[in-house]
Amino acid sequence: MSSKRKLIHPTPEEDAAINAAIAEDPDTYELNDQEFARLRPLRGRPKSANPKILLSVRYSPDVVEYFKSTGEGWQARMDEVLKEYVERHRAG
Repeated sequence: MSSKRKLIHPTPEEDAAINAAIAEDPDTYELNDQEFARLRPLRGRPKSANPKILLSVRYSPDVVEYFKSTGEGWQARMDEVLKEYVERHRAG
């Protein structure tokens, strides 16, 4: 089975319904040629003011399992816990 997704085009009736809904929406409009020409593609994420460092590290399985069990965003939560530790133990 191919991993590529098959694109299903709308029928003419569906396309007409979509365009009618767009035309009725006061918050949208069609760009003119000049506006369209000024568009530029986005290139990835914006640069962070505080970029993170990519690092390979080993943790105990129970630590990783715990954080993963907390759901999406577990790595960010792990980072927060480590930052709190650093703040509490920083000499100063």
